[in-house]
Amino acid sequence: GTANIDFTSIPATFKHLQIRLLARTTHPSGTDGDYLDMQFNSDTGSNYATHQISADGSSVSAAAFTSQNSMYPSRVAATGLAANIFGCIIIDILDYSSTTKYKTVRQLGAYDANGSGLLRFASCLWMNTNAITSIKLEAGSGTGFEQYSQIALYGIKGS
Repeated sequence: GTANIDFTSIPATFKHLQIRLLARTTHPSGTDGDYLDMQFNSDTGSNYATHQISADGSSVSAAAFTSQNSMYPSRVAATGLAANIFGCIIIDILDYSSTTKYKTVRQLGAYDANGSGLLRFASCLWMNTNAITSIKLEAGSGTGFEQYSQIALYGIKGS
């Protein structure tokens, strides 16, 4: 387990980035999971927005968050759920090295909690034209990620 995940010194040699995550946080009362917070380049200003559609097997909802100090790409499983339940998320960060436009993120994530759970599709925006050189991921309400969580960063080459 660890408090957060920091990818630093990201080179500008790819077209896009992808994060693949299998995780669970330490949020003890997270019976509906725990938010995943994400920031770029240590920016803690109100420069992020998130739009999301969620489904839990019996209902569908949508939400929007603007002028936030981080993005909320999805929820992951938390300690408040049954043991050994992890959430899976794929996050695409498009044109991360561009210095002429804001950065767009798309993600698809889910976890199953033996009949309940959550599926979420989200788009996020970082309102900054700087190239992304670092990414911070942390548990929204828990104190960190539990042991056996796996988070990987991939570079996607473009033509």
